[in-house]
Amino acid sequence: MSTAQNKNQHIIPIIIIAGLFFIFGFVTWINGALIPFMKAINELTSAQSLFVASASYISFVVMAIPSSFLLNKIGYKKGMSLGLFIMGLGALVFIPAAEQRTYWMFLIGIFIQGAGMTILQTASNPYITILGPLESAAKRISIMGIANKVAGALGSIIFGALLLNGIDEMQQQLVHVDHIKKSALLNDMAESVVAPYLVMAMILFILGILIRKAPLPNVEANFNENLAVGKTSKTNIFQF
Repeated sequence: MSTAQNKNQHIIPIIIIAGLFFIFGFVTWINGALIPFMKAINELTSAQSLFVASASYISFVVMAIPSSFLLNKIGYKKGMSLGLFIMGLGALVFIPAAEQRTYWMFLIGIFIQGAGMTILQTASNPYITILGPLESAAKRISIMGIANKVAGALGSIIFGALLLNGIDEMQQQLVHVDHIKKSALLNDMAESVVAPYLVMAMILFILGILIRKAPLPNVEANFNENLAVGKTSKTNIFQF
């Protein structure tokens, strides 16, 4: 009976965490749609346009260790909420970036979103592993992976339709217009990113508030006692 109760009390937290995996899968994969979009509106080279994707992954590398220190201070639940807020701030940076058509400002927005995703993932991955019996941890992680990939596919389709619709025709038209008309067309195209990212920012801020109030239990890793005090005889990580 107690086992069934434990499973039931974990259902809502698992659904909430699956939602978070869905969110950062969605946000991560839409960078693929941003590459040709950014290349067009900022008139970038292929190498420059690839920094659109790289900015996010650079953020993951830079922020990984600081995120772990932060989570040790504030805990998983507050960390997930903070990650959502930072992602929302990154989304807001896209608005002035689009209005000014400024390449480096777009990269800053992507980097900030990457920092928020790093905190969110650093918190949610171990959280879902610890949340529930150890023997079913792999199953929970697999479910989270499905949510992540489904969101990524949807993000690519949705943002591809929003940002890339008619981009080929637009680029052909740009070849035959003067500088003033070209600038006006590119400005109009850049503004198409404002509404989606404004909506995204609002959703992320609301979710950040809701996560703080969500019924997520405070969980901690239960390490093997010998490992916790460094008394293991294993000398290599591959022995575990």
